[in-house]
Amino acid sequence: MCHHAQSLRAPRPSSEFVAKAKGFQSKISVRRPGDDSFLGNAKSIIIMLSMGVGQGDSIEILADGPDEQQAVESLTALVESGFGEI
Repeated sequence: MCHHAQSLRAPRPSSEFVAKAKGFQSKISVRRPGDDSFLGNAKSIIIMLSMGVGQGDSIEILADGPDEQQAVESLTALVESGFGEI
């Protein structure tokens, strides 16, 4: 669940999310729960901004690779913290 007032549709939170995602070797994807038609690359600022994820919207963070568990936990913590603003 995104708690930041502007969430991932704003440049700064999206940039933070993408930068953190790029720090992992795993392939990391984001989607809206239940939407199997779109799986966005979490390491792409364009994709993250275009998803339009706002405050109160839910996202699923998926990872596949050697550090997948750490990636999901770290990105989930970032989102749940409101990007340090709540």
